Amino acid sequence: MLVWCSVLFVLGIFAFVDSIFNMGDIFRQVNSVMFMLISLGLLIRTTTKARTKMKEHYEKRIFDLECQVKALESHREKLGIG
Repeated sequence: MLVWCSVLFVLGIFAFVDSIFNMGDIFRQVNSVMFMLISLGLLIRTTTKARTKMKEHYEKRIFDLECQVKALESHREKLGIG
């Protein structure tokens, strides 16, 4: 998904440059700006989701480790160690 968003953003930049320098009438200025902004929005949304996923992964890992520590402490208390 990230690759496709990047491709869309680059194509939007090409379309914008094409409309600014009048190299051709492949894209119109309004279409190129909208294309670039939508692709930039997708790119930002994708990176935000990826960061959120990593954060959720770390939170789950911390929770699992805390549960393991509690289980080890309760097992240690049952054995009478410490």
